[in-house]
Amino acid sequence: MAEFYRDLCQRKVVLDTETTGKNEDGTPGDHRIIEIGCVEMIDRKLTGRKLQLYMNPDRPVDEEAYQVHKISDEFLAGQPHFRDIFQEFYDFIAGAELIIHNARFDVGFIDNEFKLNNNNLKVENICTVTDTLDIAKKKYPGQRISLDALCAKLNVDSSARTSHGALLDAEILAEVFLAMTGGQGEIEFSESQGGVRSSGSRVSREAVIGEQRLQVIYPDVDEEGDDLIYQMKLKKIELPNAPKKISQADCLTSLLCNFFGAEKFACYQQMKADVMMDELDKRSALNEVYKRVQQAKVNRDKNKKK
Repeated sequence: MAEFYRDLCQRKVVLDTETTGKNEDGTPGDHRIIEIGCVEMIDRKLTGRKLQLYMNPDRPVDEEAYQVHKISDEFLAGQPHFRDIFQEFYDFIAGAELIIHNARFDVGFIDNEFKLNNNNLKVENICTVTDTLDIAKKKYPGQRISLDALCAKLNVDSSARTSHGALLDAEILAEVFLAMTGGQGEIEFSESQGGVRSSGSRVSREAVIGEQRLQVIYPDVDEEGDDLIYQMKLKKIELPNAPKKISQADCLTSLLCNFFGAEKFACYQQMKADVMMDELDKRSALNEVYKRVQQAKVNRDKNKKK
């Protein structure tokens, strides 16, 4: 096992929540949980046992939060309250090691629900908690460690993550956690353990948000730079040796815009395909590409002077 993580418990539950919003400092305030997603893991193997619960928060969802998860007030109005699903949730997580990305946020909201439900409980009293954000900080110091960024680093397929959802994010986080902490061999699912429980059966995302198009949030140039440089290293493509320090973002923006052209760059931005990497794969080293970019810049400067 890697030095940045110590196994705490045989049974783990990977957990995520969605909420009506949050205070500016990330605390609940008067906001509530609206979805809980859990994935069970025993001996570092996914059992196939999952829990998905929606709940009525008795308050509106903030517009900003709605744009992230697309869970509407109308859908939540017909869901049970936290007090109605408390025992099912408690039974699923009790005694387990919770695996959470940015645990302070989710644990704070769960503890708040316990308090509002008049349960003299805190998460730390019934579970141990491992924050994958802390693991990622130790393994990738100074790098971006959002769930999407970790998926890119660890080759975890997150293509289904067109919007945030607690169960979907928990499923993705389970793969990320295993990849960061040593893997699990072959993924094994136990049918005898049962599948998703959601006060009956799993609720599809389509049933919640319908057929409406979801908001797409594109990465900024620094995120593009980090991801593309990671892909270059993965494909063993050499990085340019510039005469002076050039940021990842500057170098890659130069490569994307000047060498590949605005049309392909726009296509890459829109479709998020491996357009640029396909081009780079045709060349034996990135140094050649970098030189051509620099020469193109020189030529443009000369033409401007004329």
